[in-house]
Amino acid sequence: MKKRIVFPLILLLLGVAAVVFVRSSGRAALPVEAMMGPIRQLPEPNPPLITTLNVAPAIGWKAGERPTVPQGLKVNAFAAGLNHPRWLLPLPNGDVLVAESNAPPKPGEKKGLFAWVQSLVMKRAGAGVKSPNLIVLLRDANGDGVAEARTVLAQGLVSPYGMALVGDQLYVAEADKLVRFAFRPGQTTVANPVKVTDLPGGPINHHWTKNVIASADGSKLYVTVGSNSNIGDNGMAAEEGRAAIWEVDAKTGGHRIYAYGLRNPNGLAFEPTSKMLWTVVNERDGLGSDIVPDYLTSVDFGGFYGWPWYYWGGYIDKRVDGRDDMQQQYVERPDYALGAHTASLGLAFASGAKLGPRFAEGAFVGQHGSWNRKPKAGYKVIFVPFAKGRPAGKPVDVLTGFLNKDEKARGRPVGVAIDRAGALLVADDVGNAVWRVTAG
Repeated sequence: MKKRIVFPLILLLLGVAAVVFVRSSGRAALPVEAMMGPIRQLPEPNPPLITTLNVAPAIGWKAGERPTVPQGLKVNAFAAGLNHPRWLLPLPNGDVLVAESNAPPKPGEKKGLFAWVQSLVMKRAGAGVKSPNLIVLLRDANGDGVAEARTVLAQGLVSPYGMALVGDQLYVAEADKLVRFAFRPGQTTVANPVKVTDLPGGPINHHWTKNVIASADGSKLYVTVGSNSNIGDNGMAAEEGRAAIWEVDAKTGGHRIYAYGLRNPNGLAFEPTSKMLWTVVNERDGLGSDIVPDYLTSVDFGGFYGWPWYYWGGYIDKRVDGRDDMQQQYVERPDYALGAHTASLGLAFASGAKLGPRFAEGAFVGQHGSWNRKPKAGYKVIFVPFAKGRPAGKPVDVLTGFLNKDEKARGRPVGVAIDRAGALLVADDVGNAVWRVTAG
């Protein structure tokens, strides 16, 4: 009789211990792939007892090392020895612009023990680099796939990130404003920037990265503006104009909110079949290692995507006060999950790519990599297959090997782009390189 009682009790205690361990350690109960694709239902929140910090220390690439590609592709360094390259813009003449950038000063950020520990950990991950504040031009004049010349195109900017070329105007999204330069492909320097419009900036500027792309006719510019906190922690007044995509008139600088409730949108691109605007978004932290997934989604004008009160099409974030539940029914569900905490940033559709039929239709996504998930996730470039303008399959790894066997970061991919020759370019801010992926 005792054995009949004791054995189930032991199993129960072991089960409770396992739950407590996962909860206290913040470890994921599901593989990251479980939160990838057109998901309809998410698991329950499982917030850790102590905030998870699990960053890969930055070590860079050793001589001769490079990322790994699947069979049928090859990779080489288009440029090495850069200084924190974040974003890319291939030009019609074959030159490539690179934004060398990092976070601006944030004197208004909250101070405290956790913030101090977090800053130390993030510095180990390579995030403590002082922003170079440069736009660098790379030129491969002989067409061998390696840039043999580089010049500083623009300097003295405030954490530049996204870039767009419209006619003879080069637009650059800085951390606090959108500017333009008179520019024609072939030039190696620009000067005298003209401010198009101010963008939400300091003194906090939590999600500082601002991206920009132009409409097909060049009359409108679309600019990403991330939130000023995780879930409105600094009050909603600090979120004015943020967690949104702006539509800006290229001539006048007049603007309106195109879509909102997007915690931290980064990559922007027009899908070539439907011509719709798509973005990749970093979702919220603190609900456990399994959720909330970052995502790839089409963007509707006037669309509300839930932040900070809701996530993934209407799930309530009970940590956030002040919600109006009449809004819940209007929250748009994202099209495609990219895994929780993968820090998906870069986005480029395959139009113009010459990487073979497997990568002919779909989206390349640069995943910078998690800092608060156990085990780590991201740290790679993936391809999301499309058919008829919509996601249509499981993601495929394109560029991996950024983490070594000790889970230290040799690199971290950010921006992705298709160059004039149809190769995939990848900005690697920890590896200080731009990688070039070709068929072969």
